[in-house]
Amino acid sequence: MGDWAGETVGPDVWEMCRELIPAGSVFAFLAGHRAALFPVEMFADMYPSTNGRPSMPPQILASAITLQALHGLSDFETVQELRCDLRWKAACGLRLHDMAFDPSLLAYFRRRLARSVQPNRVFEAVREVVKATGVLKGKHRRALDSTVLNDAVATQDTVPQLIAAVRAVIREVPGAEQVAVVQCTAHDYADPGKPRIAWNDEQARADLVDALVGDALRLLGHLPEQELGEKAANAVGLLALVAGQDVEPAEDSDGRDGRWRITRGTAYDRTISTVDPESRHVHKTRTHQQDGYKAHLAIEPETGLYTAVALTPGAGPEHHEAAVGVDLLADEDTARDVFGDTAYSTGDARNSLDHAGHRLFLKPAPLRPAVPGGFTLADRRRRPRPHRAGTGAAGCRTHPGSPGRDLPGPLNGARTPAGCSLGGQIADGRAVTSGTQAHPVTRMHPLQRELLRPPQAD
Repeated sequence: MGDWAGETVGPDVWEMCRELIPAGSVFAFLAGHRAALFPVEMFADMYPSTNGRPSMPPQILASAITLQALHGLSDFETVQELRCDLRWKAACGLRLHDMAFDPSLLAYFRRRLARSVQPNRVFEAVREVVKATGVLKGKHRRALDSTVLNDAVATQDTVPQLIAAVRAVIREVPGAEQVAVVQCTAHDYADPGKPRIAWNDEQARADLVDALVGDALRLLGHLPEQELGEKAANAVGLLALVAGQDVEPAEDSDGRDGRWRITRGTAYDRTISTVDPESRHVHKTRTHQQDGYKAHLAIEPETGLYTAVALTPGAGPEHHEAAVGVDLLADEDTARDVFGDTAYSTGDARNSLDHAGHRLFLKPAPLRPAVPGGFTLADRRRRPRPHRAGTGAAGCRTHPGSPGRDLPGPLNGARTPAGCSLGGQIADGRAVTSGTQAHPVTRMHPLQRELLRPPQAD
């Protein structure tokens, strides 16, 4: 591993064309420090076997994917640059006439990285170099953002998931095949096709789901007691998950007679595919749904350098932008100016970042009234303040000196006077609060409020 037995083609580009490579560029840096940045030992666990054909040295592949990420290229475009661009050849250690490799090798290399014990090793190595060179010294801004990465697997409904999970247990768990012959009767799990039913018959589909869930539960209940390897344990766990996530007891069942039906609605944190159990439904907006993962990043906006990254499933509160954003800034050693959209502007995230000393420039979420058509804290700032006690707008009593003196009576803890036209907009007898956290608008620096203020019409 790392000792390339293949033939080098042509002269060394870095030695012959060094003056053509821009000094101080990332190409020149990789050409001169590639061996130190990506030493052979760094990838030893990814290539444990010494048998087979000599592989492309991982240092070359690591340099290639680093440049690929920096320039936002596809695998095909990356290989074209390696074949035709002297800068890329010098940076990655290829000779002048070298034709590089097939683009699929980059996909195989990333897969090896993802399955290794240190999937972020290339990013961490580059980050250490960035720290050592002082490129980010004096740059105090950090921008937080996320995006959805679409998964390549097909989303499965309940029936294909159950059948695939049962097949996985039969295939991976010792003794499961014999148990399935006796206990699993709803479908021939050796048959690669779909169950033969009238798929346009709602009752037939319901009966099939009931029978498949019964098969899964009986199979799980009759597996022999034994120590399971990783694959077998994962197969058993996945079957238990999919057998329960989409079903509920039948309408007239108490849950103990083994009769099931499809749950109305979508289960929370639903596994959408047995091929990739970590993939999830992702809603970036109320109307736009994708399937896959969320990629989170913290970036220094002036240089465009990523300072921290994370890949999480697409659903779940622990994978929300605000929760992950706090973790992305956990390694910052000094206070930063943090920028982000409303997804990062939760009360908990603001408190955590504020306690860490960061200055927050996060777009606040819109204020929502406690009751439909009611008032918010923004109404308190907009309404004129009376100079003395008396009858305010719409005949409502005002109280000078009290926190809500410019709002109707109930906002001060009193009841709405009879005949007040604003009575329907407030909760009678209920004090207006903003929960456990003050709304960001009330805690912002005046300059931040001015930056977020909508333009006024002339």
